[in-house]
Amino acid sequence: MQHTTTAATPATTPVTSAPALAPALAPKQVVLDFIAALNDRSGQDWERYLATDVIDHNKIIFGEEETPGAAIEGFRQQLAAFSTGAPGDGFHAEQLIAEGDEVVARLRVRGVHTGYHPRMPEPTGRRCDVEQIWIFTVRAGRIAEIRAVSDRLGMFLQLGWDWPTED
Repeated sequence: MQHTTTAATPATTPVTSAPALAPALAPKQVVLDFIAALNDRSGQDWERYLATDVIDHNKIIFGEEETPGAAIEGFRQQLAAFSTGAPGDGFHAEQLIAEGDEVVARLRVRGVHTGYHPRMPEPTGRRCDVEQIWIFTVRAGRIAEIRAVSDRLGMFLQLGWDWPTED
């Protein structure tokens, strides 16, 4: 058995994206590019990293529909609810671990609650800084599945939100 060592791409390395995703793109690079695109609020380039039928097993937004691809609208609404104009705001990959088609990302997410979302209280203008763990499954160069856990209690406390109850 031959072992090879490759240098890990640091999370802070600037990432450039090709015009179209290639299926041969390594899963770790797909996730790094997706995170970089989430931070670029000038467009919705992040959508091209998600399979059209992406499944979000943990529902990024409470109340997200139970249909393949609903995560795309969930991301759109989440991004619209938080501004990232201050230095240090946005999605920051603090650790990435990849094996096969799966990538685990430990993220630090910072922003200010400035926008409306149907399942969130009116904008508070308050800042939050939370840690999240996302597990991505990448197939054919696109994110096909997402599992995530985040410090939602910490986020709710920082933003002054009431803890949600069942509808």
